[in-house]
Amino acid sequence: MKTDVTGITQRRVATNGIELNIAEQGPADGPLIILVHGFPESWYSWRHQFAPLVAAGYHVVAPDMRGYGKSDKPHEIEAYNTVELANDVVGLIPSLGYDDAIVIGHDWGAMITWRAALDHPDKVKAMGALSVPFMPRSPVPPMAAMRMIFKDQFFYQLYFQEPGVAEAEFEADIRTAIKKFLIWGAGETDWNDMPQKGPDDDMFTGLPNPDTLPDWISEDDLQFYADEFAQSGMRGPLNYYRNQDLTWEMTKDARQIIDQPAMFVAGAKDGVIIMAAEALKAMPQSVTDLRVNELIPGAGHWTQQEAPEETNKLILKFLDTLH
Repeated sequence: MKTDVTGITQRRVATNGIELNIAEQGPADGPLIILVHGFPESWYSWRHQFAPLVAAGYHVVAPDMRGYGKSDKPHEIEAYNTVELANDVVGLIPSLGYDDAIVIGHDWGAMITWRAALDHPDKVKAMGALSVPFMPRSPVPPMAAMRMIFKDQFFYQLYFQEPGVAEAEFEADIRTAIKKFLIWGAGETDWNDMPQKGPDDDMFTGLPNPDTLPDWISEDDLQFYADEFAQSGMRGPLNYYRNQDLTWEMTKDARQIIDQPAMFVAGAKDGVIIMAAEALKAMPQSVTDLRVNELIPGAGHWTQQEAPEETNKLILKFLDTLH
């Protein structure tokens, strides 16, 4: 699917002690929507959402999150905890001249959006999450739980923990690495065909590297991502995974209930949804005003890129409930 990105402008904006590059379009006096990307993506993952949201009257902003693209890249690993990432997003609101915003996030962006809604209910007036359902704070640190569940097998989030290791594998051939990662998470992938990996294996050996791309991503799209990561490197993006225990410690006294109007959308073939089936089922207990809760048949993890028309319809349906 080809999407015209003409009319989308970019600039850097101060927020939370750093500067983020933002992509921006829409009327200056329209309600503000902030679109928060995941891993390994950029503002560009929302390219299909700009035109429909602008046509509906919204001022649309999609930042490159810290560590990505043209945004600032603090060196310290701890600078990428989810509390700070949520503060980055919320800090954009006054910087852009608004009192509050609707925030919608995908993947890591979903987790950041859930956090922003919990920590800043006065600023996040409504929210949406794609791919990652709300999960209340666990009784044990996240990394201990992952090590217990995946102790005898490869799990990418555990592999990402050692600084420098995953960076080296990604950056050795960034275009192929991003291609393999995107294909791995997509709806076309049959997980039964994936190689069985042990806890000491690497990420990309044995993953599919097809000659032709699925129709939801073009060679130009892939090259955009490859160019972005060739410039930014992978340290910042991977640091998001290295702060899960720190975020857990920082949020021990935080709110656990989302009261704002909320939306959840995911691909029915998303591996995250398969793993988080119980969280999806329990979500209405913690998200008290869940107005849209839909799975898109056939779509995998890259919700708004794989199924842009369906995703846009559901976002607009949710936005209609706010009026």
